[in-house]
Amino acid sequence: MLRLHRAILALAFFGLTTVASAADLPADQEAEIQYLLSFVENSGCTFIRNGSESSPEAAADHLRLKYKRGKRYFSTAEQFIDRLASESSWTGKKYTVNCSGEVHESGAWLHTALNEYRNQPDELRSQLLPQ
Repeated sequence: MLRLHRAILALAFFGLTTVASAADLPADQEAEIQYLLSFVENSGCTFIRNGSESSPEAAADHLRLKYKRGKRYFSTAEQFIDRLASESSWTGKKYTVNCSGEVHESGAWLHTALNEYRNQPDELRSQLLPQ
C-alpha cells in the first residue's frame, strides 16, 4: 500500500511540476545529460540500485533507459539528476556509487560531475562529450 501511495504521489508531483514536454531538450541541456551518462559509464565505479551492484556500463544503460522513457519529467540536467538518476522510482531507495571504496549518493556525485563539467572551458567541454 505504501508503494502504491508513493507511486501515486510521484506521478502527481511530476504532473504538477513538469513543464517540459516529450519534445527535444535544448542543445546545452542535452549535451550535459549526455556527458553525465558518459561520465557514469566511464567512471569505473560500482553503481548500487535497490541493493544490487551494477557495472558502470550497466548503470549508464539503466539511466539511458530512464532518460529515454522519462523526458517529460525534466527539462534540465539538474532535474534529470534529481528526478531520475538519484533514486528508484519504484522503491524510493537512493542510488549510491562505490568509487574505490568511497560510497556516495548518486545525486550528489552527479551534481558534482555536472558542476565540474560546466566549469571547463568550452573547447574542453566539447571534447568530454561522447562521440
